[in-house]
Amino acid sequence: MLTVSLILHSSRSVNLGVGALTVAQVEILRSIARRLETPLTIEILDWVSQAEPYVTGPDIVIKELSGKTMRAPSGYFRYVRNSDLVIDIGGGDSFADIYGPERLRVVFWLKYLAHIAGTPLALGPQTYGPFTKGWSKALARGTLRRAVLVASRDRRSTEAAQDIAPGLQVIEASDVALRLPYDPPQPRTAGARLRVGLNISGLLMSGGYSGNNMFSLKTDYPAMIRTLVERFLNHPEAPELHLVPHVLPPDRGNVEDDLQPGLDLQKEYPQIVVGPIFASPSEAKSYIAGLDFFAGARMHACIAAFSSDVPVVPMAYSRKFEGLFGTLGYHRTVDCTSEAAEDIIAKVLLGFEQRDVLKAEMAPALSMGLEKLAHYETALEEVMERVLRKKR
Repeated sequence: MLTVSLILHSSRSVNLGVGALTVAQVEILRSIARRLETPLTIEILDWVSQAEPYVTGPDIVIKELSGKTMRAPSGYFRYVRNSDLVIDIGGGDSFADIYGPERLRVVFWLKYLAHIAGTPLALGPQTYGPFTKGWSKALARGTLRRAVLVASRDRRSTEAAQDIAPGLQVIEASDVALRLPYDPPQPRTAGARLRVGLNISGLLMSGGYSGNNMFSLKTDYPAMIRTLVERFLNHPEAPELHLVPHVLPPDRGNVEDDLQPGLDLQKEYPQIVVGPIFASPSEAKSYIAGLDFFAGARMHACIAAFSSDVPVVPMAYSRKFEGLFGTLGYHRTVDCTSEAAEDIIAKVLLGFEQRDVLKAEMAPALSMGLEKLAHYETALEEVMERVLRKKR
């Protein structure tokens, strides 16, 4: 019997990208447990929420975290101390300076309490860095060296981890969400209108958490989105335009909310289709899989397209995009921090017009990503086998 705790994952996050990581990680753990022929309990250490979990099953236990449980010896510390293994995926990209010191302190606190508890800590495939402060580099170096497994999801993150901790062994994998289950679309009738999906990031529409262009975009993001919407609505191929939200907080207009910007645009352009409030990451991926082309600034929405054979142009606001897709040899990412709006719009429209070419480019890239994930699964299985032997 193994008890594995997942930290910086989520069973019910309104950010379906974080949820996608969790669903896929659980599937990987279940596959390993079947091969090891051992019962498995997966404890998801999740922040207090009224939302219903979308990660469920007889092997799933959700333990809620709050400020109180983080401080109390009988709370988080006890949870990880009673586990056989802790796996931390950093919410995908939170092990970095870019989201501010408050979030990073929580990220470090979770890791270091696991170290103090004496429970092996594995770092699942994630982005490492950038770290720009002396204190954050020092703490990152310490936890990287203490981890029983360090996996990255792209070449740049591998290099960033090894720059911080020279000589560190890193399993270069890919994003586990490539393995997110979904329902393939039903065949459409001949002559049906093309469907274009566009994800609008509420975070970028708001100027980031600070409200003052926190991510240093070169573009006026809201203006660029409006122009892109108009170009698709007036395109000679007359596609049906779907605005697909991927972060769905219950309070509309929240700084993270992807849905409200779409609803606002729909008032001006009633022909736009606005995607629903998805109940789970797999439901969102199933919706995206029914499109003919996709572009967006939420990376996991783009991963959903990429891994369901939908031609995609990722619209990056950080290096994690090109890191992930570029490592796999897929170079269609546009960079909102360095490229002009008209150049970005032209590349997105070109991607739509060359969607068959994009599909051909995606196939070997996805195959490579899944192969890299298999290396991570093998390494994680070896860790779990060692832990199991020690228990016996």
